[in-house]
Amino acid sequence: MGLLTQPPLTDDRILHWLALLMTPGLGTRRAMDLVERYGSPELILRLDARQLEAAGVAPAVASSMAAGCSFAPAAEVAERGKRMGVEVIPWEDARYPARLREIYDPPLLLFAMGRVELLSAVMVAIVGSRQPTAYGQAVAERLGKDLAAAGVTVVSGMARGIDTAAHNGALAARGGTVAVFGCGLDVIYPAENRALAERIAREGLLASEFPLGTPGHAQNFPIRNRIISGLSEGVVVVEGKQYSGSLITARLALDQNREVFAVPGNITSPASFGPNLLIKQGAQLVQSAEDIVNGLGTEARRRLSRQAVLPAPTQPAAAGPMAHIGEEVLRYLQVDKPLPLDELIEAIPHVSPSELIAVLFELEEAGRVRQLPGRSYVKVWSE
Repeated sequence: MGLLTQPPLTDDRILHWLALLMTPGLGTRRAMDLVERYGSPELILRLDARQLEAAGVAPAVASSMAAGCSFAPAAEVAERGKRMGVEVIPWEDARYPARLREIYDPPLLLFAMGRVELLSAVMVAIVGSRQPTAYGQAVAERLGKDLAAAGVTVVSGMARGIDTAAHNGALAARGGTVAVFGCGLDVIYPAENRALAERIAREGLLASEFPLGTPGHAQNFPIRNRIISGLSEGVVVVEGKQYSGSLITARLALDQNREVFAVPGNITSPASFGPNLLIKQGAQLVQSAEDIVNGLGTEARRRLSRQAVLPAPTQPAAAGPMAHIGEEVLRYLQVDKPLPLDELIEAIPHVSPSELIAVLFELEEAGRVRQLPGRSYVKVWSE
């Protein structure tokens, strides 16, 4: 099937793609088989029930398709998407990601909001635990930042934990990031990430194969993971327990012939079981973003080398007359072990608590320190 470039898809054509997608019981694989056989959603949806059954569609589904039952909900989704600024990118659209076409079961179409041009960028996925350690969160954010600074678009699932840290790191570097939803783009999950989703819609890209209004059902997220890996040149696992979604994504990446990277962790920590196991099985060990970039395919590295992205300038530890206190604070704080404020006050007795809090605020503003729940602090990973 040829690609459509100019002019853009008509509203009627998009409506037929949506109607095909939203036919209950059809399924992505069967829909793609029909598209490959008949060439267009219009031709498929003009078939009668007998012809559809002959093409392998279940009788009840064939009757529903022949009766045009999915057009009304499809029209509703199309209208709501227009109001929200959501673009529909079906399989035949030239903007549909080339890497995603390669996988066994590519989505019939993508709903996208934001910088659609990122779908053609060099992408790397960062995935991991929803309940990361301070170490894991720091590593994910730093890798997201450094990859974005190198011109890589960071892909993740906007879940709490490692996903959120990776997106934030990419945004901090003013780079590209793509959040792949396991629900409709109008359903923010988790709800606490609403502000992050709004920022990614402005500065990056939100994407989903699920129609608007689709809730975040648990079974949707493993389905979503094949898109995260499918978009990417490689998948980086930062933390994950023995039976975790991040390991599922890594297995999908292997099935899709993608590179798999893993960040080593403490062998006594359950959160490190996943990446340590992947390294044992042959995944590329990651100590820096450079390890990831060097481990990508030749064409991806060639594309990145042509972009000539400059690294972000280094932030000072703290400004003004209290700069020396800031340096002292940074010597006490660690990347992987939160230090409670009370202990920090005791460790630096010659500085008043009010001065120390002011310096900590400056360090947070400079991106050198992060405050964690319980008035504890960690140092942000930097060279």
